[in-house]
Amino acid sequence: MTSNSASFAQLLSSAQQGDQPALARLLTVLEAEGPKYLAQFPELLSPSRLAFRVGITGPPGAGKSTLISRLIGEWRARGLKVGVLAVDPSSPFSQGAILGDRIRYTDFATDREVFIRSLGTRGSTGGLSASAWLMVRAFDVAGFDVVLMETVGVGQNELEIMNVADHVSVVLTPESGDGVQGMKAGLMEIARLFVVNKADRPDAERFQRELEAALEYDAQPRSVLRVSALHGSGVSELAQALETERVTKTWMSARTSAARFQAEARALLMIDAERKARARASQIETAADFAALMRELKAWN
Repeated sequence: MTSNSASFAQLLSSAQQGDQPALARLLTVLEAEGPKYLAQFPELLSPSRLAFRVGITGPPGAGKSTLISRLIGEWRARGLKVGVLAVDPSSPFSQGAILGDRIRYTDFATDREVFIRSLGTRGSTGGLSASAWLMVRAFDVAGFDVVLMETVGVGQNELEIMNVADHVSVVLTPESGDGVQGMKAGLMEIARLFVVNKADRPDAERFQRELEAALEYDAQPRSVLRVSALHGSGVSELAQALETERVTKTWMSARTSAARFQAEARALLMIDAERKARARASQIETAADFAALMRELKAWN
């Protein structure tokens, strides 16, 4: 075992024992160079227990972060260990996440059973960084019960989360009503549950009825709940609906489906291709270098 592998093994062992700084470093290593470690450590490929992955998605301003903060509290009250992977827009310069996890979830900063990590999209158009595939495996190994995955609010393109998460909830507001038909081609199809947030606003009940009517003849069973994340109303019912799904464990079989493996493989192959592309592009300094690259591309095609 190389020194790097030995160091990774120590991080993995410490994370399994609840060491949060070790888990933070483990996630950083997985994000940077995870595929090579997946091959070396079978516990990452086939963990002994699985965390229930809940995707929280929806348009900007729907209140996803506030709702997640409430859900963390609900699950902690049930004694569950909760992780959060908050996927933020990346800085165009550093490629790092622009928003910080402690800004959003300060109520849980000292809770040793809650771990929150921000992750930049790195230019991903699917609302979810490809690195998320690598990082959620660490939450399984570290013994988390639930992982909440908040994605960037980019509308219909935000579909990749359906392959990573075991359950997807789409958060909408009463003002979303006029755009529901437009969303049906994308965002609407990925949800198991729709959450109408800001229930104290006018037309919230009417919007809930419209959603339920739109879903009445849907082949997939879906439900609609009305909540106010800001005031806490309806959040317990939402948490219970998710908890019921978690404990039934019907979601576990999908983790080993061909579709899931293919989606993860595609994401990891894209990571590898992007790194190679960046390395090759960094060698381009002159017009002659660029012309040489164009000849290479022509040869590939």
